[in-house]
Amino acid sequence: MVAAASVVVAVGTATGMLSALGDGDGRDVDAAPPRVTTSPRWDAPPGTPSPAPSASPSPTTSPTATRATPSVPPRKTSASPAERPPRPTATATRLYRHPDSQVLDWVRAHPGDPRHDVIAARIADEPAAVWFADHTPATITSRVRAVTSAGAAQGRVPVLVPYAIPDRDCGGHSEGGAPDLDAYDAWIDRFAAGLGSGEVIVVLEPDSVAQSECLSAGERADRFASLARAGRVLKDADPRARVYYDAGHSGWHAPAKQAGWLEQAGAASADSSDGIFSNVSNFHATADEIAYDRAVLDALGGPASLGAVIDTSRNGNGAPPDGEWCDPAGRRIGRAPTLSTGMGRVDAYLWVKLPGESDGCKGEPGTFTPSYAYDLAR
Repeated sequence: MVAAASVVVAVGTATGMLSALGDGDGRDVDAAPPRVTTSPRWDAPPGTPSPAPSASPSPTTSPTATRATPSVPPRKTSASPAERPPRPTATATRLYRHPDSQVLDWVRAHPGDPRHDVIAARIADEPAAVWFADHTPATITSRVRAVTSAGAAQGRVPVLVPYAIPDRDCGGHSEGGAPDLDAYDAWIDRFAAGLGSGEVIVVLEPDSVAQSECLSAGERADRFASLARAGRVLKDADPRARVYYDAGHSGWHAPAKQAGWLEQAGAASADSSDGIFSNVSNFHATADEIAYDRAVLDALGGPASLGAVIDTSRNGNGAPPDGEWCDPAGRRIGRAPTLSTGMGRVDAYLWVKLPGESDGCKGEPGTFTPSYAYDLAR
């Protein structure tokens, strides 16, 4: 696929599995748009729609003006890998499954449905990411803390998806986010304040790097500086947080091009990054993503400890040959989420987009569609 887009339903407004509910999208080679996923509902504002995927990136420049104050370029460290602090050793052995999600709601409400057992066993029982897709500064810290503290209490690792960058999805179906980068920086500060001190994985702003061509050069530089800052803030707040940056997917940009942008966004610095993520809300085969992510990491440079996490939620049959991104037929769930991949430089397989949450073709964008979930899981 060339384009990737996300659909989000939030925790409160976040997407994925939490009220940070989130969902995903698909893309095409070299033009893939971003995706959004719905996540479980926390106490975000009710009824917040999840963004829908767009078929391809917008060719027009984002309307948001650049910031008045020049951005400071992302910091780069010159220390050798041996001098950098080692990645925290994982103490939690399993990923966290939030108890509130659209799929769990459906399973509880439909015990007699003939699709119930398949959906419950193959989707609802798996841990998925919690998306925070709404700009609600007053509640974001408490909502993040509710997830991270619950994960820590169980000795499990939550996966969080901040999705509030201004001009996200280039004004497509998943548009929204903070009103400007200054507001976003303040929102990230509050997000980070909820991380606590436990192990957590942060999938930082899907499509924020890979889909940045819709921005002017100045807007793109400002966004990348803000993302680099975000990574530093998150890791300073919780040294055990692992922060991953947007690498798009194997059907989109060439590895060298993507790595160049990622470096500008802070992904090569141990101060802000633990590596990259790919295939969010998309369908590309795991083997293709592994090869692509390793190529991006090689081109990116940085500490040898940098790794990749891959969204395997809907890639069991790979990407459709026609490049369709919106709830394409014939797809299947992929590898189960795990922190033990057995593959060098691949830190985890994650379900960032919850299987069964529609891109907008088999159901309303970001909403759980049981017929679609059953098709993916059976």
